[in-house]
Amino acid sequence: MSQDAERMKRLIEFKKKLETRIVEMDGELKDLQATLETVNSILLEKGFRRPEISKEPSAAEAAPIAGGGAVPEYESSMQSQTKAESVIPLNAATGELLANLYAGADSLRVVPPGDKNFDVNTPPFTHFLVERVFLKMQERDSELARAGQLAPDKIFRYNIVRDGDVIREITVRNVDADRLRELKSSIRWTLEKMYEKMQSQS
Repeated sequence: MSQDAERMKRLIEFKKKLETRIVEMDGELKDLQATLETVNSILLEKGFRRPEISKEPSAAEAAPIAGGGAVPEYESSMQSQTKAESVIPLNAATGELLANLYAGADSLRVVPPGDKNFDVNTPPFTHFLVERVFLKMQERDSELARAGQLAPDKIFRYNIVRDGDVIREITVRNVDADRLRELKSSIRWTLEKMYEKMQSQS
């Protein structure tokens, strides 16, 4: 056998080894990702770094109905759509409606349809949307306010209106165009992942 033929034979064997190793590493990576997701879910279930969901009092906490009964949280927050609001449907990749986003001049409301019972305890709602998106925006604005670069009443604020653990509405205030785009993407992605988990558990 010539030297060139021998060299080609060794290269082909080496190529097969590389391909085999790539397949093995890909499988290992998927296992690690699944393990990480399981660990995150366990940490969330145990209350690890779970912040208060509501960052400003809802009208339900202060508005009793006639006769002294408590107003259901989700009813107190329902507002009629104003002419200044534009409606943006948030759909899953399958086309399923996850929620309607009502965008105003500097605020937004996210209202899931009645058949979507999104639970605040379903990942990645708290760990991603609340902690990594909402709280981070709020912290950045608070720092700007402390530095005198932002008026205190312009600090990012959010409120999750619930019926028990079911999300009925998310309201956000002090939102500019850039944040609206980021929030639209983050909220849609979060609700889609929650919906996928709901479907897998049903």
